[in-house]
Amino acid sequence: MKTYKYPSTDQWSEIVSRPRLDLTQLNATVATVLNDIKARGDEAVREYELKFDKANLKDLAVTEAEMDEAEKLVSNELRDAIILAHHNIKVFHVSQRFVGQKVKTQEGVTCWQKSVAIERVGLYIPGGTAPLFSTVLMLATPAKIAGCKEIVLCTPPNREGKVNPAILVAACIAGVSKIFKIGGVQAIGAMAYGTESVPKVFKIFGPGNQYVMAAKQHVSLDEVAIDMPAGPSEVCLLADETANAEFVAADLLSQAEHGIDSQVLLITTSESKLNEVMAETERQLALLPRQEIAAKALDNSRYVLVSSADEMLALSNLYAPEHLILQVKDYEQLAERVINAGSVFLGPFACESAGDYASGTNHTLPTHGYATAYNGVNLDSFCRKITFQHLTEEGIRHIGRAVELMAEAEQLDAHKNAMTVRMKALK
Repeated sequence: MKTYKYPSTDQWSEIVSRPRLDLTQLNATVATVLNDIKARGDEAVREYELKFDKANLKDLAVTEAEMDEAEKLVSNELRDAIILAHHNIKVFHVSQRFVGQKVKTQEGVTCWQKSVAIERVGLYIPGGTAPLFSTVLMLATPAKIAGCKEIVLCTPPNREGKVNPAILVAACIAGVSKIFKIGGVQAIGAMAYGTESVPKVFKIFGPGNQYVMAAKQHVSLDEVAIDMPAGPSEVCLLADETANAEFVAADLLSQAEHGIDSQVLLITTSESKLNEVMAETERQLALLPRQEIAAKALDNSRYVLVSSADEMLALSNLYAPEHLILQVKDYEQLAERVINAGSVFLGPFACESAGDYASGTNHTLPTHGYATAYNGVNLDSFCRKITFQHLTEEGIRHIGRAVELMAEAEQLDAHKNAMTVRMKALK
């Protein structure tokens, strides 16, 4: 990790920069695969599954027998943990249900909103070096609460054509039964365009590698909506002299092990704490099974020493992290001043892992600075707000002339006339 001590504001843009790759070739590959799937459907999907996931598939759908087999392969202890996490996620997202109110803007003019679930949604669940069965809960649970009629889940199989059993058990607990053994770009294409086996959806959710992210952005241009633009995962941790160095190092490494393009940013007001964390990070890194991945992620990462809490927070808000951890004495006061972040973890015991799995908040969050404009997935992500309005004759009398004048000023005579004929009918 690169270290900055009392950097000038001129250096801040360098500190908050993310790793950048030349995606020209990647985007070309993604476009080719997507166009092929759009043209040839299941046949193309099976070919790309063989090419990319090394799985020779006759059928793309997960069978009932495979679901039953998965139940036997997952321990009762893990199943209970998944059930606990599902409960907490459900409780938190149920609390987000929208209650619309009818509003009288003028006498005779009533307006209101109604929340309506997206009918068909697609969930992408990574299943490579880290099979993210927790993401099944994070996406399927609010989709079910929202009332989505059809939930399609795609996840890559292993070389034997099997899906990770924990993913299938989580899907069962969350109430998803339409599951396909498809990974990567081909999964995004299948859900976006529809194939003989996979229904076309209206919105796609879920994380993935750079190919998956590029595919989601590609299909969002003309086919389907997506949850958010996203990139590699990241964390920003603010620490003062009261922070626990062991906790801080563990939090940084828990993020770094996601992938080689992940990024961690430590900002502290204490030089002695910085030195402690650096030593502790090296000690814990040596013990990690995913040590090589975490070490490469740390190459993209920074330790920053600043002079005050104000400067610490200003730099964090500029970075706009996916995850923000506040290991500082006055974390409640500091939290009130957070402007840009996906999800915030307060105090020494609120590790990112809690939010990733079982606290109840959603872990599908904006990355790469998109937290300046996007929020993480929530219940509203699976709904649309439809507006309604009702006008009586009295309403026409109150706003009719204003509508005529405004339409006339915009030179839209037919708009004006639609109101004029109603006003005349009142006389």
